Order: sequence, then structure tokens, then C-alpha cells
Amino acid sequence: QVQLVQSGGGLVQPGGSLRLSCAASGSVFSLYAMGWYRQAPGKQRELVARITRGRSTNYADSVKGRFTISRDNAKNTVYLQMDSLKPDDTAVYYCNQELGPGYWGQGTQVTVSS
Repeated sequence: QVQLVQSGGGLVQPGGSLRLSCAASGSVFSLYAMGWYRQAPGKQRELVARITRGRSTNYADSVKGRFTISRDNAKNTVYLQMDSLKPDDTAVYYCNQELGPGYWGQGTQVTVSS
């Protein structure tokens, strides 16, 4: 059974940094692309960043140059390093594993506010 357990997040001031982690179990982690999504109140869930099994990455235009996705296959973990955070980055962040129907983490609140 695939499980994705997220950690990190919280409250940070504008311009600050946070790192999100997502630890996977129940699958051969290295075989699958992983993504980070976010959903702000009243908005649809959107893709923030994605990393393939070959470590190719792509980012939403709104986070390019500020966020970095990475993966550690030895730890079955994907990370999202978020720098230069803005109030518009406030949302619940979810990790996703592109296996079958797709699996989701439990969600982590990120709030950017002074």
C-alpha cells in the first residue's frame, strides 16, 4: 500500500524559506515521477513542481527561480525547497506520486505573512 507522509511547512515571513519533505513507502520510489501541488482557499489545486525518475524538473512560472524540487531515492523522499517566499505562496501543499491513479500526501499548510 502506497503511503506519502509529508513534513515541513508552517508560518514564515515574506522573503523567508521553508523546506517540505515527502517520504514514500509501499512502492519502488525511484521508478516514478513525483510532484508538488498546492491549493489556496477558493482556488483549484495547481502543479508547483515536478521531477521525473531521470531527475528532469519543471516548475510553475510563478515559482521558477525561487523553488527547487529534488529527490533522494535512497531515502524514498522528495523535497521542495522554497526560497524568497511571497504571500501568494500561501496554500496547502501536497506531494503526489505518479503511480497508477496517483497517490497524495496528507497536505501541509504553508503561510507566508508578516
